Parts: sequence; C-alpha cells; structure tokens
Amino acid sequence: MAADDHFALFGLPARFDIDASRLEQAWRTVAAQVHPDRYATASPAERRVAMQWSARANEAYRQLRDPLLRARYLCERAGVDLQTESNTSMDTDFLMQQMAWREMLDDIREQGGTGPAADTLRAQLDAAEADLRRSVGELLDDQDDAVSAATKIREWMFVRKMSQELALAAD
Repeated sequence: MAADDHFALFGLPARFDIDASRLEQAWRTVAAQVHPDRYATASPAERRVAMQWSARANEAYRQLRDPLLRARYLCERAGVDLQTESNTSMDTDFLMQQMAWREMLDDIREQGGTGPAADTLRAQLDAAEADLRRSVGELLDDQDDAVSAATKIREWMFVRKMSQELALAAD
C-alpha cells in the first residue's frame, strides 16, 4: 500500500474529478484489509501497525471524499502552499461580493436567522460553491494550474465558512 499518497492508497487517478462510488468501494476494501479486529490475536507490533494503517485509510478517505479537502490535497501534492492563514488576496469582484454577503448575514442574524433573506443568501452561496467547484476542477484537471486553483480554493473556503455561519444563524 502507498504510505504517502491518498490516491495511490485507493488505486485512483490523482484528479479532482473522481468517481465517489469507486472511492468508497476502494476505501471499504482497504479498511477491511487493515481493520484492527483482523489482528486481534496478532502481536502488539502487528496490531499497532494495523491501527496506524486503519487511521491512515480513514484520513485519506475523509480528505478525498470532500471536494474542497480533495482540492487542497491536490494543491499541496503539487507543492502549492495555500497560505490560508497569511494570504488573503482575492479578486476584487469576489471581495465586493464577500462584503455584500457579510451584510446580508448580519441582517439575517438580526431577523432571527430565517426568512426569505436567509433563503436568498443560501441560494447564492450554494451557486457560488458550485461555480467554484467547477472552476477548481477545470484548473486542476484540465489546465494543471494548481497555483490559480489555490486562489479559487481560498474563495471556496470562505463560501463554505459563510454557509456554515448562515446555518448557525438559523439554529
């Protein structure tokens, strides 16, 4: 088994666009092979290795099944640091949209977190996430441009965080 490559671990091509059912099937196969219960009567060292492989398989599956985490992983694999903590530069149009969404979210919070404004914002965020997902896929798979994809991934991370904040506002 490939120790350091999530895609190789599951026998999948290293692409953004992957077959989710193939990923799940491959994960189940690997998980069954390394499940700690299969090593219950093995030596302590063998049990420890099985537990490590099981944790590794689960983490790889978690990252690859989420499109945003998969995109981040592909960029990191390509040697591109997303600089999520330090690089806040974004397209001017996106920054303007970000400010408008923030204002909408503030208004929604003041109104109790529900209603037509919340529905409108949710629809806008869903559409933005779908657009970013398509864009990142094209940049990674078709154009082999992890640097440009990193910028879009940072935007996608903001949209996802905004969606989570909107969901919390409704609770």
